[in-house]
Amino acid sequence: MMMMMMMMMIMVLVMLVMVMMMLIMVMMFVMMMMVMMMMMMMVVMVVRLVMVTMMLMMVMMFVMVMVMMMLVMMMLLMMLM
Repeated sequence: MMMMMMMMMIMVLVMLVMVMMMLIMVMMFVMMMMVMMMMMMMVVMVVRLVMVTMMLMMVMMFVMVMVMMMLVMMMLLMMLM
């Protein structure tokens, strides 16, 4: 009888340890997923920032070109005058 009890206790302990291990694994997995999500978010944010900066640079270049064209036109008009 005592042996049976001991066996049962050991089984229960093993089960508990297994469950704990499973929980730890799940927690690790969840943490990894969270970290991955955070990294993805960071990458997306960086990409967005880069895209916005690129757009701004393009717009600035366009404006500069337009201004230069206007100046050239003005100069030509002055020359003609």
